[in-house]
Amino acid sequence: MLTETLKSLFNRDLNKLKLEIESYQNESQIWAIDKNISNSAGNLCLHLIGNISTYIGSELGKIEYIRNRPLEFSLKDIPRSELISKIDNVILLVNNTLDTLTEKDLEAIYPQIVFEKEMTTGYFLVHLSTHLAYHLGQINYHRRLV
Repeated sequence: MLTETLKSLFNRDLNKLKLEIESYQNESQIWAIDKNISNSAGNLCLHLIGNISTYIGSELGKIEYIRNRPLEFSLKDIPRSELISKIDNVILLVNNTLDTLTEKDLEAIYPQIVFEKEMTTGYFLVHLSTHLAYHLGQINYHRRLV
């Protein structure tokens, strides 16, 4: 079933996100940017947390969450331990939500129009997984650059 595959991928990549954030030798480097790197690892991490909390947690899991997307890219110097805690919470959120979805839920149209067209919930969840993987790669590269 697709939900088991999605759970496996989200868990793999969210745990890898934790490892990446933990692997910065100097905590301040998590927030480093320069003229060629406009998004820090910390801001990308906050963006992923906001994205998943909104589209999986709030929309599908019916948790209370109000996203402030501009803050995902403007907040700075949040302690590493707080980022790790937020990632842990998102892992639980993803697992709890995906455990409730049925095959019929995955085939249903996702409740929001996100890309200016309707799509199934299953399709959008696959997109969210690849979005996570994309930014995870950016964070890995950022960590090795700084």
